[in-house]
Amino acid sequence: MADVQVTCITKPHPQSPHEHITHLGNPPSWTWAREQVIASIEAKTNTFFVRDPHNGKRSDVGVVRPTNGAPYLRTYADEQWNNNLLSLNQCPLR
Repeated sequence: MADVQVTCITKPHPQSPHEHITHLGNPPSWTWAREQVIASIEAKTNTFFVRDPHNGKRSDVGVVRPTNGAPYLRTYADEQWNNNLLSLNQCPLR
């Protein structure tokens, strides 16, 4: 199992607070679709995390499965779910 840092995300409209993340990555090494990351976390083949740019603190990426809706990704640190993924820069276009 690999422990992988996420450094960027992709949303269809980067400034929109209501759109879901479509891709996560750490270019130039990798960029995966959200569904691939969810499947990998749930299969326990990889773990993913982000680092706070100000204090270097790690937040793990986890899958949230709401009762009515599609699964999505959020970060988890200090025993709380948070939105550190949304604070990442947009991944560069390929």
